[in-house]
Amino acid sequence: MSLKSTIDADIKAAMLAKQPDKLLALRDIKKLILEEETKPGRSSAELTPDEEMRILQKSVKQRKDSAEIFEKQGRADLLEKEQAQIAVIEAYLPKQLSEEELKTKVQEIIVRVGASAPSDMGKVMGVATKELAGIAEGKAISALVKALLA
Repeated sequence: MSLKSTIDADIKAAMLAKQPDKLLALRDIKKLILEEETKPGRSSAELTPDEEMRILQKSVKQRKDSAEIFEKQGRADLLEKEQAQIAVIEAYLPKQLSEEELKTKVQEIIVRVGASAPSDMGKVMGVATKELAGIAEGKAISALVKALLA
């Protein structure tokens, strides 16, 4: 079952259960999927699983950025809504690596590419972002690589 079909089914369930925050997040995901599918120049109407995950990750990142801003401004009401929508969207993403798991993976990549100095960060980041896509945030990967190479 594609992500789009799953989202459609979950939208119906959220409507029946009268869950407005979940419904809002699901409708936003559906909108983003439809926009990507109908983008000019696409060769196929169906999205690949990688494209679907990128859409979800981008949506979560935008919401986390908004939540951070709301927290700084003391807007607890808006912060709570953003966090609820983040939780809904993250349910469709693969499980994220813990800090320890991420550190282990990054250390393995550093050894594999032969990096030893901060100037090798680009080499490590290129491999790490490809291998850890979907299971770790780019910001966390970057911070960890910088710390381990320092």
